[in-house]
Amino acid sequence: MSAAKRRTGTRSSASKTDVTVDVDGHRLKLTHLDKVLYPETGTTKAEVLQYYSDIAEYLLPHTRDRAATRKRWVNGVGTVEHPGQMFFQKNLDDSAPSWVKRRTIEHSDHDNEYPLVNDRATLTWLAQIAALELHVPQWRFGPRGGRQNPDRLVLDLDPGEGVGLAECVEVAKLVRTILQGMGLEPLPVTSGSKGIHLYAALDGSQTSDQVSAVAHELARALESDHPDLVVSDMKKTLRVGRVLLDWSQNNGSKTTVAPYSLRGRMQPTVAAPRTWRELTSPSLAQLDFTEVLARVKRRGDPLAALFDGTAEPDPQQEQQEPQEPQEPQAPQEPQRDRLHLYRSMRDGQKTPEPVPDDRPGPGAGNTFVIQKHDATRLHYDFRLEHDGVLVSWAIPKGPPADMKVNHLAVQTEDHPLEYASFAGTIPKGEYGGGVVEIWDEGTYDLEKWRDGKEIIATLHGTKKGGLGGDRKFVLIHTGSGGGSKAEQNWLIHRMELTYTPAQEEKHRGMPAQPDDEAPSINAARAGAAESAAPTTSIAPITPITPIAPITPMLATLGAAADLREHAEWAYEMKWDGIRAVAYLDGGPDGTSLKLLSRNGNDLTSQYPDLAEPLRASIGHHSTVLDGEIVAFDAQGRPSFSRLQQRMNLLDEADVKKAMRAVSVHYLVFDQLHLDGSSLLGKSYDDRRTSLEASVTPDARSRVQVPQVFDGDFESAFESSRKLGLEGVMAKKHDSTYGVGRRSRSWIKIKHHLAQEVVVGGWRPGNGRRADSIGSLLLGIPDGDGLRYVGRVGTGFSDADLRRLSTTVKKLGRTSSPFTDAPREVAADAHWIEPTLVGEVEFAEWTAADHLRQPSWRGWRADKSPADVVRES
Repeated sequence: MSAAKRRTGTRSSASKTDVTVDVDGHRLKLTHLDKVLYPETGTTKAEVLQYYSDIAEYLLPHTRDRAATRKRWVNGVGTVEHPGQMFFQKNLDDSAPSWVKRRTIEHSDHDNEYPLVNDRATLTWLAQIAALELHVPQWRFGPRGGRQNPDRLVLDLDPGEGVGLAECVEVAKLVRTILQGMGLEPLPVTSGSKGIHLYAALDGSQTSDQVSAVAHELARALESDHPDLVVSDMKKTLRVGRVLLDWSQNNGSKTTVAPYSLRGRMQPTVAAPRTWRELTSPSLAQLDFTEVLARVKRRGDPLAALFDGTAEPDPQQEQQEPQEPQEPQAPQEPQRDRLHLYRSMRDGQKTPEPVPDDRPGPGAGNTFVIQKHDATRLHYDFRLEHDGVLVSWAIPKGPPADMKVNHLAVQTEDHPLEYASFAGTIPKGEYGGGVVEIWDEGTYDLEKWRDGKEIIATLHGTKKGGLGGDRKFVLIHTGSGGGSKAEQNWLIHRMELTYTPAQEEKHRGMPAQPDDEAPSINAARAGAAESAAPTTSIAPITPITPIAPITPMLATLGAAADLREHAEWAYEMKWDGIRAVAYLDGGPDGTSLKLLSRNGNDLTSQYPDLAEPLRASIGHHSTVLDGEIVAFDAQGRPSFSRLQQRMNLLDEADVKKAMRAVSVHYLVFDQLHLDGSSLLGKSYDDRRTSLEASVTPDARSRVQVPQVFDGDFESAFESSRKLGLEGVMAKKHDSTYGVGRRSRSWIKIKHHLAQEVVVGGWRPGNGRRADSIGSLLLGIPDGDGLRYVGRVGTGFSDADLRRLSTTVKKLGRTSSPFTDAPREVAADAHWIEPTLVGEVEFAEWTAADHLRQPSWRGWRADKSPADVVRES
């Protein structure tokens, strides 16, 4: 073996193929070297040992200080007809050499001692015991034995039945575009099995849970955008014909096969780091160990760039005391300069952009440039010279011209100063491919620069440029992402060139119109939703409430069986109304109020009778509340049919008339912001405590904070039944508020089956309804369009039918909006544009996946068709 010295000696009882070797100062006995571990190729144990010895210098950096789980095939991998037995091993054997470095992970009922594959000797010992596959987590142990935050993100692209590597490459390119927009550069690895792994270096500032959440959101976003290609759910039945984007291996307790590890397949394939150029080859295939060895000798490790983002050990993160002295670490890579990421994303031989080799100097210039960049999406690149580089943001809608409007600005990699004069065409297929024009340029006067937080500058643009002269802007970081590169979302706001105290109040509580499309994943959009607008005479102060609307957290429909540990849950009554988020800003001139529906529609003018009760309930606080607008019947039960009389009214006279007939109440169940502080990351219990302390029901109880039920689920569910309520909301005590996400931390359990539906047409009635609508044709959106689920003809009053006739006649169309409307239904159907959402009660789903015995409950003007999903 290379790097191993064979020792001679007596071996009276040993196999003729047994040898004793010295590997980097450690004595090892290697046995049964002629045993065939891969029968299909005849690969022996000796060849496996030789491979791991030769590949060690490339493999070890990827396994060092990580808890190694092993897959062992003691008697070989076998054949297709007779596969070998595999042993999955976490704990170290008692027979493990004493010099093997190890760390212990404590579990609730046991401890596991894992080896650290830090040196060639340990790798050789593992090969000797036929540990063919090595699996490691995305985090490392620190010098004192404590877990560090993950230093890499990994995504596993696993093809389902009917697809292969070509489809994985297609998904990999989609993932790469998103990650690059987040400031991360993914590196590909063909897994040695069927798919592709993508790795991206992290700076160690986020926990495994946080990284896993971002990866999950990315997977769901791609699944939403490409439902025929990508799936994020593990169920095998959903993976046929699609690529599973497995995000879960970022969980702190999960592992991924290590780069350069052999695989226990029929052939000795390897988890092989590749280049993006290789992925575009039509002959792309998994590589075996001989091919991998030949590659690294020619070109080194394509995955070595991963270590540029490795965080240094942080003793403050660690919980355990030192267990043993560490060997001297390998020399660290030179600290990368501010243009490292810029250079890594560009090839100077292929793009006309400046790609300097030298590091940026300190610099003290004050130039700016704004470039119009017609790439995949048209946007504007906003660049300020600072510390020898151009600090850069991508602004999808450009710098705001209106001082009442904020735009989203996504920070990108620093650019070289030479880029300030660049204009031209970046070739298609290269990063940022498209046309770049200089929109405006000049110098700027700096008023404030707080790294990662706030920048105020007056730009001296040109008269003929896009700015048209001097313009003052403030950039405010939204606070999302904990400062990591995963989310670099800012708001840019145009300010008065000179600010006076009188103008300070004018801008307090200023409504914002953030960009509705950001070059990032949904998690970035959620971060922008928690942002705030600048409002001050000299420099922006911390705003009191978020400027951009917060999309409410959604519950998952479930049953009692979903509540396995009842002590983990709090129970609220489920109120039958419409969801509304209330934004209240306290100020010297009174409290401003805005009510927004779940999908962001402004409801404030539709429910003016809630304004004063809401102001009275919060006193001098500024807050964002989540609740339900309800109307009660004579028995004091929520009545959705009564609430219908208040919904979707725009004319002031109609609103006032409806107010006299039906009064509404606002039932508050959550608090999202309070006096300038976000509560979104707080637990449900903490948010509930804050809510009860800061919101007091008004004198007429138009605003109420319903109590959490004091008891178990069965009692809560029975109480809701006796009160004539819709059901129960179960919420985990420790759950944070997931903006815009449907979560299983909130579970709604109903007494009856209900379903939101999209109306796509109607059929004429008979008898007294002969000249009117007999039934509405209902659908639910799916990946192919609007799927027909049945028709409803009961539950309407005569007044409902009259209003309905007027509404649907305005939406008529000639073709069916359904993908599968039955022939007998289509025979006399009148089709309409599928823009209206309603709700029905029903008995059950039929075998044909239609609603049985549906009854109309009413319109859901607070919902859009995109919100409708099958719930039961």
